[in-house]
Amino acid sequence: MEPVTDSVDDYLTAAGRSAEMTVLDGWITEELPGLSRVLWRGRMWGGTDQTIIGYGKLRQPRPRGAAVDWFLIGLAEQTKHLSVYVNAAEDGRYLVQQRAERLGRVKVGAAALTFTSLEHLDHAEFRSLIARAGALNPEVV
Repeated sequence: MEPVTDSVDDYLTAAGRSAEMTVLDGWITEELPGLSRVLWRGRMWGGTDQTIIGYGKLRQPRPRGAAVDWFLIGLAEQTKHLSVYVNAAEDGRYLVQQRAERLGRVKVGAAALTFTSLEHLDHAEFRSLIARAGALNPEVV
């Protein structure tokens, strides 16, 4: 995955789930004002081609190999669901794992949160999660 110069706003407008993506984008930018907001495109580690809106830039350590440039928060539209990647940990666990039970009817991976509808997501808890990720990473721009 690499950052690209394509417009995030144009991407949001063209997204199949534009309304939901725009709401999530608004919540993320409200909780993390001033962070960079960049479109990333390419192949994820799992082998799928993705387009992700990345918020904030950080150096992400990898279990094997060198650290990579990455984003603190990522927002992506998938075929059947929406994904939010929260690359922040506290006490040795990713925040999404710590808060899984409070986030609503969602699926949680290592650092990923997926859901089929905004109605299934606890909005206040989601915003709190995003704010905490920012607070834990004040160096991210």
